[in-house]
Amino acid sequence: MDRTDSDFGQRDGSGNEVSTTEARQGVTGTGTRYVLHIGLALAVIALAIIYFVMMR
Repeated sequence: MDRTDSDFGQRDGSGNEVSTTEARQGVTGTGTRYVLHIGLALAVIALAIIYFVMMR
């Protein structure tokens, strides 16, 4: 069940019910691209080191 657009709603203090997405009031997932790029770079470096050590 996806809870991001549920009908349960959250209260914002004004008496109006707002959806979960509206209640969040922020952007999520912005650091994901950095984690993926850094992880990929580290994996390539590790494989290059292993390759050159095994070729000796």
